[in-house]
Amino acid sequence: MLRPICIALLSLLLEGCTKPSAHQPVTLTFIEEWSSRTFSEARQQELQQFTRETGIQVNLLPSPESARQKLVLWRELLETGASGPDVYGLDVIWPGMLADYFVDLKPYFGDEVSLQFPAIAAGYTVDNKLVAIAYRPDVGLLYYRSDLLRQYGYPGPPKTWDELGIMAARIQAGERAKGKKQFWGFVWQGAADEGLTCDALEWQAAEGGGRIIEDDHAISVNNPQTIRAWQRAAQWVGSISPPGVVGYREWDSLNVWTAGDAAFMRNWPSAYADSQAPGSAIRNNFQIAALPAGKAGRVGTLGGWGLAISRFSPHPGEALQLVRYLTSRELQVNRSRVLSQPPTMPKLYDLPEVLAANPRFGLLGQAFQSGLVTRPSNVAGKKYQEVTDAYIQAVHSVLTREKGAQEAAAALEDQLVRTTGFKKGPPLAQSARP
Repeated sequence: MLRPICIALLSLLLEGCTKPSAHQPVTLTFIEEWSSRTFSEARQQELQQFTRETGIQVNLLPSPESARQKLVLWRELLETGASGPDVYGLDVIWPGMLADYFVDLKPYFGDEVSLQFPAIAAGYTVDNKLVAIAYRPDVGLLYYRSDLLRQYGYPGPPKTWDELGIMAARIQAGERAKGKKQFWGFVWQGAADEGLTCDALEWQAAEGGGRIIEDDHAISVNNPQTIRAWQRAAQWVGSISPPGVVGYREWDSLNVWTAGDAAFMRNWPSAYADSQAPGSAIRNNFQIAALPAGKAGRVGTLGGWGLAISRFSPHPGEALQLVRYLTSRELQVNRSRVLSQPPTMPKLYDLPEVLAANPRFGLLGQAFQSGLVTRPSNVAGKKYQEVTDAYIQAVHSVLTREKGAQEAAAALEDQLVRTTGFKKGPPLAQSARP
């Protein structure tokens, strides 16, 4: 499916490979993540303003929706050694796999990186090389219907995953009794894609089940805490979550949520803008919270995107200007007000103009400081795609009841040992919020 897209993009890039004359403006090519219409329009406005200020044109290239398809396309483009794209958006899990293709940004952004949340900056650093600079940080959150919680007598969102199951079941039963037969208690991302790695890692890490592969290279996934977390999630399917949730990606769960057909949703901060947009059935009737806790506390998976500069770019100076502009303090403050997009710098969360538009940012600031769980992408390095693929298939087989959790975890452990050459070991204690 990606071959025609890649060929078309390469054709566009090759057309612009000739060096511009002294009188022609430089045109950069920029490829980033697929996003909603709201975010795409705002990004185009930013790029137009950059052109007005610098005279540098920016050609924004299209990309597929799924993380897996994007990674395939990125690799196709980079492995050609073509002179474009100049600037790439990088998922926080890609630096370990793609580091060789990008300029080390540390000499140019050392001061900026020191102002970012340490965990976010670390995600884009491989062997002391700053592969990308954080542009849009993400963390897993719980969205909940504040109006329904009040109606059913709940003073606040669930504190634990078990409590979420109880509340979701009760609200679902009550709403269906009113005639809303398609109403569900909890929607999330259960498709066999990277979103499932994020969700399932939150379930198991909250219970003390570790990060799949630990920082000491121990393969820790086969443990009682992880097995219990997977079993609990499998029980949600068809009870408080739709049977089809095993095929849901972020936009599928968001569509159910904004239609008013769910009490709770797990998603990223970017879902807030769509939830509050005109036409949303739940506008002004929802709130966000940290994800529920397990026995080890509350954790949310770190996500997000950074900006990287191709080492094949014929315009590295202009590309640096674009990256510096898009990650600037001014634009981050503006995005927080207009798009409710969280900044990468802790100090921006204290600004009155940011907090006035986003009072919930206090919660996000705490989440980025502590209670994060990171996928083992830099530990696994170039093997990460094989690691996450194996993990996704194991978890998905439990959710679809093809395998029991204990069987799936044991088989996954053996597979990861063969893939990485690492040894088995126990989970390490992680920082989590109570």
